[in-house]
Amino acid sequence: MPKQFRLPMILVHTPFLWVEGLTLFPWVFCKEAHPPKWLLNHERIHLCQQLELGIFLFYFWYLTEYLIRLVQYRRRYLAYRNISFEREAYRNDRDLTYLKTRRIWSFLKYL
Repeated sequence: MPKQFRLPMILVHTPFLWVEGLTLFPWVFCKEAHPPKWLLNHERIHLCQQLELGIFLFYFWYLTEYLIRLVQYRRRYLAYRNISFEREAYRNDRDLTYLKTRRIWSFLKYL
């Protein structure tokens, strides 16, 4: 991702959300009115993934991989945490400079 490129992101405070954050390009829905920087970084990583694959393919892949992981781990939370998109985002969300050096299709390393 070029350093001068800024990801489009529309932050929406959604207090009734069942998770801390949820991204549907270009919207990022957050439970907290002022989410922590690491959470915004996590969601920005998902924005990059969605731009790379396109929204339809991203969610098709996400759901397919979730179902495969659910069969593999037999627990919803473990299945979710082992989706390649989530593995990349959780692994790098505390590194606020990650997106400056992230290479395209980096989630593939987490399959």
